[in-house]
Amino acid sequence: MAPRKRGGCGCWAAVARGLPGACFRPAAAKAADGDGGGAAKASHVHDAAAETRYLNASNRELGDNFQTKHDGENGVDASIEKKTPHKLLQFTFQELKSATINFRPDSILGEGGFGYVFKGWIEPNSTSPAKPGTGVTVAVKSLKQDALQGHREWVAEIDFLGQLHHKHLVKLIGYCIEDDQRLLVYEFMARGSLENHLFRRALPLPWPNRMKIALGAAKGLAFLHGGPKPVIYRDFKTSNILLDAEYNAKLSDFGLAKAGPQGDKTHVSTRVVGTYGYAAPEYVMTGHLTSKSDVYSFGVVLLEMLTGRRSMDKKRPTGEQNLVAWARPYLNDRRRLYQLVDPRLGLNYSVKGVQKVAQICHYCLSRDSKSRPSMDEVVKQLTPLQDLNDMASASPRPRSTQRGKVHR
Repeated sequence: MAPRKRGGCGCWAAVARGLPGACFRPAAAKAADGDGGGAAKASHVHDAAAETRYLNASNRELGDNFQTKHDGENGVDASIEKKTPHKLLQFTFQELKSATINFRPDSILGEGGFGYVFKGWIEPNSTSPAKPGTGVTVAVKSLKQDALQGHREWVAEIDFLGQLHHKHLVKLIGYCIEDDQRLLVYEFMARGSLENHLFRRALPLPWPNRMKIALGAAKGLAFLHGGPKPVIYRDFKTSNILLDAEYNAKLSDFGLAKAGPQGDKTHVSTRVVGTYGYAAPEYVMTGHLTSKSDVYSFGVVLLEMLTGRRSMDKKRPTGEQNLVAWARPYLNDRRRLYQLVDPRLGLNYSVKGVQKVAQICHYCLSRDSKSRPSMDEVVKQLTPLQDLNDMASASPRPRSTQRGKVHR
C-alpha cells in the first residue's frame, strides 16, 4: 500500500533529500550536519590499548575526533536520495495518538536514546487505530522534539528498513511526519530485548534459547553484509536485538547503520559513534568502518550471552569492568573456560556448545580485524550448536575444571 500524501507541504521530499522541510523547526536543520549531530563527547584515544577507553563512559556517542570525511559523502545523506519506500504506511499524528491511547505512560515499552516506544493497535493493512487488544499490535517510536541528533537517525531508519526485508530484521510498518512530530511504527516484538532477558529478569535465559538468539542475530548481520550493497549495522548490542514470542531474534534500530564500502574501497571513513564496550578497537582509533567492525560487536554480545555479564560494568572490581579484557585469557584455556559460563545457568548448558562459543568469541574479538571471520562463517559455526544435548549436568568435565573461583 502506497503512502498517502498529506497537505502538499513537501515534507517527505525534504526528508528524502536529507534537508529540513517547511514542517520542521529551524533547529532540526542542525541535525543534518554530521553523523548524529549535537553533543558528541570528544574522544581522547592516543594509544593502542583501546579497550581501556571503554572504561571512561557508556554514552551512545563514542566521540567525533575521527571524522576524516563529511558523512554526507559516504553515509545516510548520500543513500537517502532514493525513491520513497512504497510499501510503508504514512500515519497521521492523530491516528497514532489514538492507537496508543493518547501515548499513555502505561503503554510505554521502553525508552531509547531519542524517545519513547509505545505499544499500540491498528487495523490490519491500514493506518486506522484499533481498540486495545484487537487488530495488529505495533510498537510506536516517538522522537523527542528536542532530540536534534535524532533527525538523521530517523531518516536512516526509514531508508534502511524501508528497503531491507529479512526475517531477522524488525519490520518497519510506517511513519508519521507532521509539523515537528516524527514517529516510526514497527511490528511488536512480544518478548522485548535480549538485554532484558540477560540482565534484568529473575529467571536466567536458558542455554538453548541463547543459541537460537545468537544464530538469528548472526543471520541478520550476515544478510546486511552479504547484499549487493553491503550495510554495516554499527550499533550491534543486546538492547538492539528484539525477540518475538518464539525467541526469534530480529535486529532493530538502524539509526546508525552505514552503507558499506564498495568497489576497490576497503573501508568507510566516518565519525566514531556507537556504544562503549561494543565498538571494535580499530574503529574507535581510526574511524575506519568495515563489516569486521560488526563482527567484533557480535563477539562482544556472544560473550555477554556466555557469561551473563555486561560488556561494561563499573560496579565490578578493577580488572573485571571491561568484559572482553577480563574474559580474553579464559577463551583459549580449556581448563578454565567453564569459569566464564553464566553462574545462573548452573550446569544447564552444553559442554561442546560452551567450547564452540568460546572459540567463536575468540576469533570474532581478534585485535586484527582481518583475522575475524565473516558473519556467514559465524552462521555456519553456530548452526550445529542448536541441537546439542550434552548438558554439563551429565558430564564430570565442567565440575573438575572449576578449581578457582571467579568474582561474580
